[in-house]
Amino acid sequence: MNRNDLEILDRLDSRFPGSLTRVATVDQPTVVVPKEMLLAIFEHVKNTEGYALCLDVLAVDNFPTRPRFELVYHLFHPQKFSRLRVKSQVGIDEEIASATGIWPGTNWPEREAYDLFGIVFSGHPQLTRIYLPDDWDGHPLRKDYPLTGNRVD
Repeated sequence: MNRNDLEILDRLDSRFPGSLTRVATVDQPTVVVPKEMLLAIFEHVKNTEGYALCLDVLAVDNFPTRPRFELVYHLFHPQKFSRLRVKSQVGIDEEIASATGIWPGTNWPEREAYDLFGIVFSGHPQLTRIYLPDDWDGHPLRKDYPLTGNRVD
């Protein structure tokens, strides 16, 4: 049984006219939003629409496409058992706002994206590496990272 809230995209379009791009999918409503509007949309979907949980934050390296990175947020409405996917794009030398003020659970996935892709989240409470040593050179999940990796002596 599909429990997705299929009308969520219509409600978001009416609340943020001309700001969202719908993505055709087979599994859950998906929208692409400009990075400048990300926090406003997150606050709305959490406080007004009831999407109380951010299940995960994923990063995608679309090299050589510009903007290079895409962030994918998977949101969940616990009463309706429905999901919403929100995507936003950020360039290699740009910052994107941290969602930790809205969903504290995004702390570690954002740090993971920072560590492995080099995506900078402005306003993050502790944007430090989470897997690699502080002196590690580069971000190993970028598509242009050397296949042989860094030399470790």
